[in-house]
Amino acid sequence: MGRGRVQLRRIENNISRQVTFSKRRTGLVKKAHEISVLCDAEVALIVFSNRGKLFEYSSHSSMERILERYEQKSYAERQLASSSSESQENLSLECSKITSTIEVLQRNLRQFRGEELDTLSLRDLQLLEQQIGNSLKPIRTRKNKLMHESISLLQKRERSLQDQNNKLAKKLKEKEQTPTEHELRNLASSSSPPSVQPPATVQFPSLTIGGSYKSMEGSIREAQFNLNLVPIL
Repeated sequence: MGRGRVQLRRIENNISRQVTFSKRRTGLVKKAHEISVLCDAEVALIVFSNRGKLFEYSSHSSMERILERYEQKSYAERQLASSSSESQENLSLECSKITSTIEVLQRNLRQFRGEELDTLSLRDLQLLEQQIGNSLKPIRTRKNKLMHESISLLQKRERSLQDQNNKLAKKLKEKEQTPTEHELRNLASSSSPPSVQPPATVQFPSLTIGGSYKSMEGSIREAQFNLNLVPIL
């Protein structure tokens, strides 16, 4: 059967307690020496007996140097813990301030919208009205500026369209006054001089042996009259 676990408790017998203390102290020093050699660690061991007697062990260096290093390390850790605690407190305080500010801003926003006005006094309402009026001034100024710019732009477009309309009307009027090619052709045909008909060929009567002299003379006079009617070019 295996050995059972020994329950740790104070040894009542003084002699047995002293013997156990001596044995365990020696074993503890041996273990401290082993860990310092095997792991290259600085080990400091301080033991006080129940009668107040001091037993100590230090590896590689003096006990004072190890204790000084311990104090520096523990002080730095305490400072870090303290600064962390202070930082946590500062963060908590800052968070509470921000939360209060947000609540105030939200309440002011609701009041600007006309809500939750029952708790305000006459003075508070006057101040709220003044704040709203001061806030509306730059809004109205900006709105008027944009309206004037829009009106100016529309007026420029109107003038541009009016100029284009005038130019189109002028071109249309000029086009109406200018005769077309067909009209020019008709005008040219109507204003051309009348064509000259070639003079009629005068046919003289053949001189027959039986013809009379008077009839031949009358034919000559008629031919001369017809020649006189031909226009001179």
